[in-house]
Parts: sequence; C-alpha cells; structure tokens
Amino acid sequence: MAIKKGKNVALPNRVAADNRKARFNYFIEDTFEVGIALTGTEVKSLRGGKANIAESYAEEKDGEIWLINSYIPEYLQGNIHNHSPRRPRKLLLHKKEINRLAGSVQRQGKTLVPLKLYFTERGRAKVELGLAKGKQGHDKRQTIKERDWKRQQGRLMKELS
Repeated sequence: MAIKKGKNVALPNRVAADNRKARFNYFIEDTFEVGIALTGTEVKSLRGGKANIAESYAEEKDGEIWLINSYIPEYLQGNIHNHSPRRPRKLLLHKKEINRLAGSVQRQGKTLVPLKLYFTERGRAKVELGLAKGKQGHDKRQTIKERDWKRQQGRLMKELS
C-alpha cells in the first residue's frame, strides 16, 4: 500500500483515543466497529491525538445510539465554528444492529463501552464499541492476580534462558 503525500492523509488504523480502563472494569462480550458523526473541527482535533474516551459510554435515544461524555478538545485554529468538547456524538449503525444492542442493554443489563477511537486507511473515524458486563470487586482482584502471575512467568523465563 502506497501512502499518498498530502496534508489530510491519515496513517492506517491510527488510534486517536484508547480506553484502557474498559477491559479492567468490564467483561467485553462482543465488539463492533461503528462510524461516528463528527464536525470538521472535531476531525482535525482528533488527528492531534488528545481525545479521551475513558469515562464515556454509549446509550440508545429515539432509535439512535449516541456516544456520551467523550472528550475531543477544541481545535486551536477553529475560531467561531469550533465544537463543544463534550457534546453527545451520534454513532452510525444499521437499524438491526441498533435494535439488537438496545435489546441487550435493556434486557440483560449490559453496557455499551467505547474501547478505541481510530482512523481507518481511508481516513474515516471509527469507534470500536464493546458490549460489556460489569466486573465486581473479586473479578477485578482475580484479573490483577493473573496479570501479576504472567509478568512473573515472563521474568522467570527470561532468567532461565
């Protein structure tokens, strides 16, 4: 793949924001790649890589899925046409997918959590959305134990070789 030279060319699958806490706080059961409706200044600001989706979530309103509480800072050169940093942003899904996700959230008590905000090879902004179930305190402690054990295994293997 040849990368074109120009000012608006994005690197393939370049991550603009990552939600690292989500995999610790939730059991991720299924993931979806969804589009996101953004304004021009939001896209330019995202390319700077200062966005934050750590405390955001998605919810269904009026048959649409919205990303709530995501932070995309204002674009510095954006004058009067700038965007609000924490405004709700519409996620682009098919009607069938919206109904399926909304049903899972309502019936089974699951949560829609954004895992990653990134650009595709074509320069489109996408969100990796996870259908998640919350972890309890003992589940989180078990995750920490497993992570520490894997780290120690790596150290022991390194010492032996």
